[in-house]
Amino acid sequence: MSKKATERSLEANEAKAVVRHIRISPRKLNLVAGMIRGMSVNNALTQLSFSGKRIANDVKKALQSAIANAENNHNLNVDSLIVKEAYVGKNMVMKRMHTRGRGRSAGIIKPFSNLTLIVREQNEEDVKAAKAKKVKKAEAKKPAAKKAPAKAKAAPKAKESK
Repeated sequence: MSKKATERSLEANEAKAVVRHIRISPRKLNLVAGMIRGMSVNNALTQLSFSGKRIANDVKKALQSAIANAENNHNLNVDSLIVKEAYVGKNMVMKRMHTRGRGRSAGIIKPFSNLTLIVREQNEEDVKAAKAKKVKKAEAKKPAAKKAPAKAKAAPKAKESK
């Protein structure tokens, strides 16, 4: 008489990692999450390793956790993983007080965030489609070769001598 297991919300070729209570504002964390969105896992780890942001190390740990989940729990190929989704949510806010001059005080808020990373295994068809899309996009960006209009050469003026 046990409760039925909930069905998996992700597809068979996806894995997920969630980190809660990260001590940074969601706005700052979203900058780092946006940096790795859509990248291959190897490129994302490299980007996070060399990022100057303080929170990049925590995001890197979360990404490594998602990779480990994909490999151990779902038997996915690590070399063909990409970061499908990386989104940030709000969490609690600690409110603190800062004393000011003349008996006044000012409020300080210390926000926390949640980070969710979903990695996906790409099959060969997806890789080929992505490459074709990149090539098509690159061709569209190239400016068409325009010929400069030929300028009519005026006859040189004769110098008047006196």
